[in-house]
Amino acid sequence: MNRTDILNQIQKNVERLSASDLPEYKYIPLHQKPSPSVHSLREVMLLLRKVIFPGFFGSEQEAQVDSIQYYTGVYLEKIYDLLQEQIYNGLCFEVDRCCDSKDRASRIAIDFINKIPHIKYLLSTDVKAILDGDPAAKSLSEIIFCYPAVHAILHQRVAHELLKLGVPVLPRIITEMAHSETGIDIHPGAQIGEYFSIDHGTGIVVGQTAIIGNHVRLYQGVTLGAKNFTLDEEGLPIDVPRHPIIEDYVTIYSNASILGRITIGKGSVIGGNIWLTHSVPPNSKVLQTRAVEDK
Repeated sequence: MNRTDILNQIQKNVERLSASDLPEYKYIPLHQKPSPSVHSLREVMLLLRKVIFPGFFGSEQEAQVDSIQYYTGVYLEKIYDLLQEQIYNGLCFEVDRCCDSKDRASRIAIDFINKIPHIKYLLSTDVKAILDGDPAAKSLSEIIFCYPAVHAILHQRVAHELLKLGVPVLPRIITEMAHSETGIDIHPGAQIGEYFSIDHGTGIVVGQTAIIGNHVRLYQGVTLGAKNFTLDEEGLPIDVPRHPIIEDYVTIYSNASILGRITIGKGSVIGGNIWLTHSVPPNSKVLQTRAVEDK
């Protein structure tokens, strides 16, 4: 084909792809509002890692006792500047008018800064829980620097705090960044207690309304999911509690699927490859000792 014919074909597709009123495109809206920047959110998370784990992801100078306060202040200011802009974009993402969103974004960003010490505390307990439960781990430092579980849990805990502060879109972006990097998919809405540990982690899925207590350990491939959905009159799913409640000191081994709004009682052990859709009392052991055949 000559260049003129090629350009004519391209122009036909330009006209078709640019038309927003064609019936076959009705589920792809025209987006004309500010959008969050994944690049900026990645920078926020990198800075948060430096603040929460000083010395691990920055220079040696940053880890000096007489320098930590200075660098922490610099990084927190950068986090605020980046985050308030992204929060503003998030607040505008699905509304017709942003109105007072700039002031609101600023207040939320500061509220989040005030949550960072608590996030650091929770991550400290998570790192200790991983060390206590993994004989292959040689030190806390190795876990912080190498383990994908720490990366995924950090992202989820940050996203969860932003979600509680009423920030749309950004929490999901942040957890999906960790999901794509680690294979660990934890929804920002999930409530997770202290001393949470993940062993290996690949393939773990934790749903939006899951509640996880303290000292809970999940192995690779575990799903805390929904058994079914409640639909409204238009056939669309309703956002109601539909994921499991995992009480304190529960261990769930690899590839177990815990589905529905059920409760796994305190101190229970759920074995690998279990499909569980009913609650179990405290101190239960649910194990599959033989193959289950359909009759």
